[in-house]
Amino acid sequence: MADQFKGIDPMVYNSKINVPYSWWAGDTASRFFISLRDEKKIIATRCGTCRKTFLPPRKSCPTCFTENTEWVNVSDEGTVLSFTVARRKFAAIPADRKMPVIWALIRLEGADTALLHYLDDVKPEDVKIGMRVKAVFAEERKATIRDISHFKPVR
Repeated sequence: MADQFKGIDPMVYNSKINVPYSWWAGDTASRFFISLRDEKKIIATRCGTCRKTFLPPRKSCPTCFTENTEWVNVSDEGTVLSFTVARRKFAAIPADRKMPVIWALIRLEGADTALLHYLDDVKPEDVKIGMRVKAVFAEERKATIRDISHFKPVR
């Protein structure tokens, strides 16, 4: 069958697929997002068995397989564990985000896991693993992860 296509150049169609959808955030994520929106508080779940604190919150512990029923406040300050810099626009970058975009894995004080979010108020060449950052909350909050506008360096 492949012989019949010899000498034929493949055709490539460039297009965009946009599939809007909605889903229920669930009890755990809803509580987290409502806390961001209404109180500007970052909360996490803690495993009652191994005592790990999960941010973003997890309904159950991936190690112990027990339900996480304890909620704790975590700091709005933390440490950059890793980062990357996007210098070109693509679909995952909101239109209002200025380029370049810096994404970082940030472990907030009081959490055992990291949160992926934007860094701002810093040049890409000045970002370092281990740097201290602080959450900046959006003026208008809508119960989404973007209620944290970005993280900025602690000076």
